[in-house]
Amino acid sequence: MKVKTKSKKVNKAWLNDHVNDPYVKLAQREGYRARAAYKLKEIDEALGLIRPGQVVVDLGAVPGAWSQYLRRRFAPRSAGAGGAAVGELDGRIIALDLLPFEPIEGVQFIQGDFREDAVVAELEAALAGQPVDLVVSDMAPNLSGIESADSARIAHLVELALDFSLRHLKPDGVLVVKVFHGSGYSQLVQLFKQTFRVVKPIKPKASRDRSSETFIVGIGLKKA
Repeated sequence: MKVKTKSKKVNKAWLNDHVNDPYVKLAQREGYRARAAYKLKEIDEALGLIRPGQVVVDLGAVPGAWSQYLRRRFAPRSAGAGGAAVGELDGRIIALDLLPFEPIEGVQFIQGDFREDAVVAELEAALAGQPVDLVVSDMAPNLSGIESADSARIAHLVELALDFSLRHLKPDGVLVVKVFHGSGYSQLVQLFKQTFRVVKPIKPKASRDRSSETFIVGIGLKKA
């Protein structure tokens, strides 16, 4: 397989790691679209967040691995090798992303930029006043390599997810967001602590060791 990049050595190393990654192999075997499914699975199994009957919003959903995992949790008996359970869905999943989304049975998808008011309004219209049990966000900006700029972009997405959650989560609802260690990280943790009764930073085993990626989980909104 030939891939044209500025750094062939770096690209070959990444490709080799990817091909030999146990989570990539597991995802292929179990029918998930991406290894990211196991990040949410680890967080869920550690904290017991996902239960049938819930209303869940999946932000930054493409390629759909998190929605697939949610779908299986809502219909575990009918989960097959196709990556998403089939049949009746005990729960509701609304997925949103800037990019096109390959359909998953029972998952409602909205394509658009979560930073735009009109897209958030479309998501709110889809909820039709229904309170949300769980918001999961795997959103991440395109990183420039300039730490101050990247930190600001990351913080903006987290703040948008927080604002949405404040308006739509049930009192005991949960928000899970992806963040990156570095400038601004401690401020985001503090922001969560101001918003939620319980705050847990988690780096799943499925997150690559060399990645600064981690997740912050907020459980139960504090009363205003």
